[in-house]
Amino acid sequence: MESAITNSSSSLKGRGVNFSAPRSFFRKFGSKCKETFFPDDPFKPISQEPNGLMKTKKLLEYFVPIFEWLPKYNLQKLRYDVLAGITITSLAVPQGISYAKLASIPPIIGLYSSFVPPFVYAVFGSSNNLAVGTVAACSLLISETFGEEMSKKNPALYLHLIFTATFITGLFQFALGFLRLGMLVDFLSHSTITGFMGGTAIIILLQQLKGIFGLVHFTHKTDVVSVLHSVFSHRNEWKWQSALAGVCFLIFLQSTRYIKQRKPKLFWVSAMGPMVVVLVGCLVAYLVKGTEHGIQTVGPLKKGLNPPSIQYLNFEAKYLPMVIKAGIITGLIAMAEGIAIGRSFAVMKNEQTDGNKEMIAFGLMNIIGSFTSCYLTTGPFSKTAVNYNAGTKTPMSNVVMGICMMLVLLFLAPLFSYTPLVGLSAIIMSAMLGLIDYEEMYHLFKVDKFDFLVCMSAFLGVSFISMDYGLIISVGISVVRALLYVARPSACKLGRIPNSVMFRDIEQYSAAEDMLGYVILQLGSPIFFANSTYVRERILRWIRDEPEAVEFLLIDLSGVSSVDMTGMETLLEVQRILRSKGIKMVIINPRFEVLEKMMLSHFVEKIGKEYMFLSIDDAVQACRFNLSTAKPEP
Repeated sequence: MESAITNSSSSLKGRGVNFSAPRSFFRKFGSKCKETFFPDDPFKPISQEPNGLMKTKKLLEYFVPIFEWLPKYNLQKLRYDVLAGITITSLAVPQGISYAKLASIPPIIGLYSSFVPPFVYAVFGSSNNLAVGTVAACSLLISETFGEEMSKKNPALYLHLIFTATFITGLFQFALGFLRLGMLVDFLSHSTITGFMGGTAIIILLQQLKGIFGLVHFTHKTDVVSVLHSVFSHRNEWKWQSALAGVCFLIFLQSTRYIKQRKPKLFWVSAMGPMVVVLVGCLVAYLVKGTEHGIQTVGPLKKGLNPPSIQYLNFEAKYLPMVIKAGIITGLIAMAEGIAIGRSFAVMKNEQTDGNKEMIAFGLMNIIGSFTSCYLTTGPFSKTAVNYNAGTKTPMSNVVMGICMMLVLLFLAPLFSYTPLVGLSAIIMSAMLGLIDYEEMYHLFKVDKFDFLVCMSAFLGVSFISMDYGLIISVGISVVRALLYVARPSACKLGRIPNSVMFRDIEQYSAAEDMLGYVILQLGSPIFFANSTYVRERILRWIRDEPEAVEFLLIDLSGVSSVDMTGMETLLEVQRILRSKGIKMVIINPRFEVLEKMMLSHFVEKIGKEYMFLSIDDAVQACRFNLSTAKPEP
């Protein structure tokens, strides 16, 4: 029988499986590392440069992107970037104060955080659209991690720990980018981020009821039940003046958002809305002496640029676990959000952003920020959307924003001391209403129920338990799903499409025909210890379920990217079981890495080269020739 198939195989000479010598270990290891850490092969254009000077220039441009875009800069681009920079500054001031309040830190820290980091990002960032600033979710998560109680009992220590957590965040982000470990961010799936942001928006919205009603006593917890209980148990503290002002501000802000949605060219109306609320609130609070009527204000804001804070970094052992936890969790979320937002807007302009460069940029701006009285910054969606709509051309818009923030800190900061807290609460609530993506959640429900489960686990976990547990639950479910894919790999039975040499899944294509005497299977994932038992049992079940006698089992390995020794032994075991039943096993199109393993483990010798083919049609022809000339061995 072997000679019959060999004769048929020889007729297909020139298009058979290539049994070339396996590569050396170091060559394979180098190839694997390159594909893992450098899938985009960023250094290839550099290596192709003719001389050392040009290579050095390209290398510098790669690691410090400002050297790439600044020499090409012109006045026409500057005009757009100045407009965009001024526009996002109008959003940065109220958001900086609001989100600092959310993190339970002095409002001036929020303004500091919009001054230094934009300059750092302009030098090292790769996105032309991203606008740098603080974000609500991470601000609240920081407050939740350290506890609002600490911020009241020892505000100086609380602030120093936040600077330290920001430093840890920067180190973590920089290390991931430098070591090309951006793939870790992929564990935060789109579904997880959608649910997490929605759940965070819900608890932030409810937290703002404290400012809207002018409450003095409020819970330190963030879950929905505790917050609502705190709001309604302190009804005696509700102040109608504060509530009325809050509702008016919120209606105004939502109206500006509606105008932007109806007429996108009027985006600046929505962008200026928060600044208008702050200015009007300051004016009203100053003129009517709002504090005497139950309207609380931000309080004193001193002039001056960021003071150094490197001396305040606190690495005491008793605080270190809390600091590391806050730094890594907020760093991961901020990084995933910033990269996703940067990529989304880049796609609209047919541009590309480098995720690893972005991580390095985020890391450096948080490290330097922690030295200059800033807390965690990334690329918030609202500010980036305004930057994009304002027509930004390069990261220079961040430089313009930084310069404008410098002028605010030097000359205008005290004017914002009359900002009513109810106005800040309305600004935050308006921003959070845009983060609950109902349409995307419904889309997930319609398309993929498991993705919807992942999304809802994050949403409900964050809303009713806590932000970190909600995130952990969602990521855990996502990992379980990935493990299920690994342990139960995709496989299908193929049939021939009539009047063609194509073979397709018989469940997907009803026209595909079974071939009597053949079972043709296609495996679509790596075969290794975690799924080898399932692969063996599934193959044998397909053989057992065949109504007619089976002469040949054809296994298409085109989709199998790798195989370990357990997987190899499994295939050999299947071959031995089938041989005892008079069935021949044929391997089709093993990929390079799989074939190398088969040759090194002597699998090819054991099964025979004559039973390995390049395509299903070649294998079927060989087997058909064999069936007409020989019978299976006993």
